[in-house]
Amino acid sequence: MERLVNDSSISADDTVIEIGAGDGIVTKELLKKSKKVIAFELDPNLFKKLSEKFQNEKFLELKQEDFLTNSLPTHPYKVFSNIPFNITAAIIKKLTLGNNPPGNAYLLVQKEAAMKFAGKPMDIKNSQLSVILHPWFEFKVVYEFKPTDFFPKPSVNIMLLEIRKREEPLVKDKTKYQDFVTYAFNQPKRSILSKNSRPSELNFEDWVNLFKSFLVQPNEKQNIVAGAFAKQLKDQENIDKIHRTRVDKNWRKY
Repeated sequence: MERLVNDSSISADDTVIEIGAGDGIVTKELLKKSKKVIAFELDPNLFKKLSEKFQNEKFLELKQEDFLTNSLPTHPYKVFSNIPFNITAAIIKKLTLGNNPPGNAYLLVQKEAAMKFAGKPMDIKNSQLSVILHPWFEFKVVYEFKPTDFFPKPSVNIMLLEIRKREEPLVKDKTKYQDFVTYAFNQPKRSILSKNSRPSELNFEDWVNLFKSFLVQPNEKQNIVAGAFAKQLKDQENIDKIHRTRVDKNWRKY
C-alpha cells in the first residue's frame, strides 16, 4: 500500500479523505504524504483503536460518522480509500455527482465495479452511469491486485481505480446532458437516438456528438428529456438505502 500511495498524485499540499479507515494501514501512509487526513470509520471498536493508535497525530481528523450522510468539503481535496464493497456505487455517486468532487479519487474496488464505472474499453459496453460521468471524469485502473497481496486471499478480483476530474469538461450543460443520457437509456423506442443504436454499444465520443446534435433540436423536443435523471435518482434512493443495510461481512479482509 505504501508504494501505491507514493505513486498517487497526493502531495504535501493535499487534504485527503479516507472512507473506512479500518485498522489504519492506509491512514498511516496517507499521513506521511499529505497535509491532512480526514478518516471515516463507523465501527466503534475500530474507531477506538484508531483513536489510540493515532492519538498524537495532529494532522488527522477521525470521524465516527457515515461518510454517505456527511457533506463533501467545500475546499479542494482528494480521496484514497479501501472502501466497503457493498456501498461502492453509493460512494462513487456521492463523490462524482456532488457539488465539489475530489480532484482525484483512488478507490480499492471489485473488478466488476471498476468495469461498470469506467466503461469501454475496460468493459465491452458502456453503462448509463459511465456515459453520464465521462464528460467530467477520467477512469483508470492504477493497479490490479494479486490474490497473494491480501491475507486471507479474497474471493473476488480487486483493483485500484483512479477517478480524475477533468480540468475542462467535454460538455457544458451538465443537467441537460444527464437528462439526455438517462432518457435515451430508458426509452425502448429510442426516440432520440438512431433506431439502429443501442445505448450501451455507443462510444463516449458518439454520446458527446449526439448530445451536441440534440441541443440544436427545437425546444419541444429537448423538453421531453427534462428531469429524467433527477427522477431516476429519486426512484433509486430507497433501493440504495436497502443495499447499504446488506453489509458484506468479508469486505474488510480485502
